[in-house]
Amino acid sequence: MNHRHRKVLHSLFSHPLPNNIHLRELEGVFKELGADLDFTGQGRLKVTLNGHSAAFHGADHGLSHEEVVSIKKFVETCGVDPARDYPL
Repeated sequence: MNHRHRKVLHSLFSHPLPNNIHLRELEGVFKELGADLDFTGQGRLKVTLNGHSAAFHGADHGLSHEEVVSIKKFVETCGVDPARDYPL
């Protein structure tokens, strides 16, 4: 995983939560984690990682606070720990 992807992944777990993450940035992170991505229409991205699936809505602007929290919980559920697995 390159440094830019690591920074995006770590920003999901930062405090306060960022409001300038775009779904396009997370696509690369999910691909690097080995996820299967599927665009379901209306700007929704279905992600399957480690046997878990979730769909996220990405707008042209940054993700909402609720979406960032949802993505963070999904990544945690999949067993990914940025500090342990992908240190900066």
